[in-house]
Amino acid sequence: MHDDPARAFQATAEPAPLKPPAPSHAVRNLVLLAVLALLAFFVGRLIQNHRAAVAKAAKPAGPPPVPVVAGTVKQKDVPIYLDGLGTIQALNTVTVHARIDGELKKVAFTEGQDVKAGDVLAQIDDAPVRANFAQAEAKQAQDQAQLTNARLDLTRDEDLIAKKVISPQQYDTQKALVTQLEASVKTDAAAVESAKVQLNYATIVSPIDGRTGIRLVDQGNIVHANDQNGLVVITQLQPISLVFTLPEQTLGEIHKRTAEAGELEVLAVDRDNKTVLDTGKLAVIDNQIDTTTGTIKLKANFPNKTFQLWPGQFSNARLLLTVRKAGLVVPASVIQRGPQGPYAFVIKDDETVEIRPVKVAQIEQNEALLDDGLQPGERVVVDGQYKLQPGSKVKIPDASAKSGGPKNPRGGSKPK
Repeated sequence: MHDDPARAFQATAEPAPLKPPAPSHAVRNLVLLAVLALLAFFVGRLIQNHRAAVAKAAKPAGPPPVPVVAGTVKQKDVPIYLDGLGTIQALNTVTVHARIDGELKKVAFTEGQDVKAGDVLAQIDDAPVRANFAQAEAKQAQDQAQLTNARLDLTRDEDLIAKKVISPQQYDTQKALVTQLEASVKTDAAAVESAKVQLNYATIVSPIDGRTGIRLVDQGNIVHANDQNGLVVITQLQPISLVFTLPEQTLGEIHKRTAEAGELEVLAVDRDNKTVLDTGKLAVIDNQIDTTTGTIKLKANFPNKTFQLWPGQFSNARLLLTVRKAGLVVPASVIQRGPQGPYAFVIKDDETVEIRPVKVAQIEQNEALLDDGLQPGERVVVDGQYKLQPGSKVKIPDASAKSGGPKNPRGGSKPK
């Protein structure tokens, strides 16, 4: 069948080329399942992330932190005052009057002048009273001469009555005359003294130390002892008094503190309730309570060296009752008022706030003294309370950043 047997043998002896085996159906299924599972995983993650994003977008965001100004509860000695309203009164006020009638010859003072007791203020024409004084002295000399002569006659009569030259009646008559003249001399002495006093009244002097007011009578006018207005009013300004009232409930504590300390200090404060005009001492507690107002009247004296206090001036009185040692104080703006009473916002460690009821003893010079409610060192909200609720998150400004302090090279605050 073949021409060349060798070639035919070679052809039959060489094997046929091998074909790659076909993949089995099981492997293909496994690969397909793995791809489908991976695809399902990624699709599920995408759906889950989408749902989370939608839920996050739908969920309302919480309120941002409220910026506030924070303060700290401190301890210090705090004076306790009782406040009252009073009126400044002069310690002594005198209206100087003429004590005799006559022409006002001289006015020796200047309006508003400070005078001492005994200083001459005015001079009244003393010619009439000087004449009366001279007349009284003459009458006294006349009666004294008669008394001297009568005493000599009485001495002679004593010798005569012993010798029985005169009758006892004559002797008794002479003795009565001496007694009468002695009485007349005493009367004359009183008249002389009265005329001398009237003469002294012609010179008007100041009865007290004080300051003169506006002149009420001019020189040249006729003045009378019964004139209503007088010549001038003299007011004692140093020292000076402040009369004020306090509620009757404070009387017991005032008595207690007075017994312990002796004298209590009183401040005279201007109407702005800040400016201290003078410092004095409590002098008098009135002996009865005003039943119509339920108040007790007190009086304090002040040196008034700078004349800050003036008679008739209204002034606030501050009676220093005691000093509370290591009292708890916060800025006055910390104290808020509510239906249940005063309270404060306290800043907790997690920068949230809570409402804390407090008991306020007094508020003095923008500081509140507390009896109860807070502890030393606690942080409280000083400003910004109007946006706060219990549990609100707060943001306290960085003091160093606010003050523009030095920064480090990385942009933070300079390390201490």
